[in-house]
Amino acid sequence: MSQTFKAIFRDGAFIPQTPCDLPEGSEVELTISKPRVIPPKATDAEERKRILERMVARMRANPIPAEAPLRFTREELHERR
Repeated sequence: MSQTFKAIFRDGAFIPQTPCDLPEGSEVELTISKPRVIPPKATDAEERKRILERMVARMRANPIPAEAPLRFTREELHERR
């Protein structure tokens, strides 16, 4: 029987990100697929410099508030407005 699960590798163990219906102690075989890397559209050095400058300007215009928590929850990180 073959099942596919997404997992995160943390502290030397694979943590499933979806429920899995396996009995405790089950032996499994893992096939690791690396995330796809999308090459940047801007390959010109000057264009990349302009993009970086715009990104830094936006980050400076929207700083993290001083009263913000030291760690954000997953929900806070993925909050959509």
